[in-house]
Amino acid sequence: MIEVSNISKNYGTTRAVQDLSFRVEKGDVLGFLGPNGAGKSTTMRILTCFLPPDKGTATVAGHDIHKSPIEVRRCIGYLPENNPLYMDMGTIEYLKFIAKMRSIPAGAIKQKVEQTISICGLESIVSKDIGELSKGYRQRLGLAQALIHDPDVLVLDEPTIGLDPHQIIEIRNLIKTIGKEKTVILSSHILPEVSATCDRVLIINEGRIVGSGTPEELAAMSHGGQAILVTVRGSREEVEKGLAGLENITEVKHLGESNGINRFELISDAARDLSEDVFFLVSRNGWSLTELYRKTINLEDVFLDLTTREVS
Repeated sequence: MIEVSNISKNYGTTRAVQDLSFRVEKGDVLGFLGPNGAGKSTTMRILTCFLPPDKGTATVAGHDIHKSPIEVRRCIGYLPENNPLYMDMGTIEYLKFIAKMRSIPAGAIKQKVEQTISICGLESIVSKDIGELSKGYRQRLGLAQALIHDPDVLVLDEPTIGLDPHQIIEIRNLIKTIGKEKTVILSSHILPEVSATCDRVLIINEGRIVGSGTPEELAAMSHGGQAILVTVRGSREEVEKGLAGLENITEVKHLGESNGINRFELISDAARDLSEDVFFLVSRNGWSLTELYRKTINLEDVFLDLTTREVS
């Protein structure tokens, strides 16, 4: 559905995007995750033909952004970070205006507007001017303008920015519902946003992709698939050597010692739980085990690890 090939974009001497390449399949909800200034919005603008790349290209639903920008725009619904609303217009008036701009036939506009209002849950505010709406309803209306022409692809740039917790949950649920039928790219720097709504994640830092996959796959790519916390009474040197010798343990961190009890964090690249291996090691050596539990590395751990590494 979407294929990006070696996209780069500079603003003067600042490199915003560097040789980005990725694919999004039909029906995917892809999270584009990165810190502020990482290049997310620039990539969104390139995909929606608001901004040309300096090099590289992309296709959306088979249409090339250089050769067929009009066709690309027709098959995309775009909600930019700055919601494109006219505060002095009425809600219905605005949606009818967008429908005309999207070349929806005059005879179909009423039905399209009503259908979009239903999908986005706007029934209670249809008689109000946009300037009267809460931030949450303005975001819903922004989604409505992106959906009204029934596009195959939705591109949403920071769709919950500035919303309160209740509004965030409402917009997330709406995106998940829409994502059942559309291909969605959601750009965000908010970790729970991506975890809650997306099937797959791209992590971008300083204009480059530094991680790609499901949250579970990214965990394995980063520190490893899991971390195990273990507290043992015994010689630190002996315990540390024994733990380091276990299969699939990539790192042993000594977290502290108190009254002969040592606490360690084990980093593993294995998908299976290694807690049983640790238990049997401690038992064989006659050490005293006082704590043992597995901590699955989450998206926040991965994000911090991948975006704080030096980009070469």
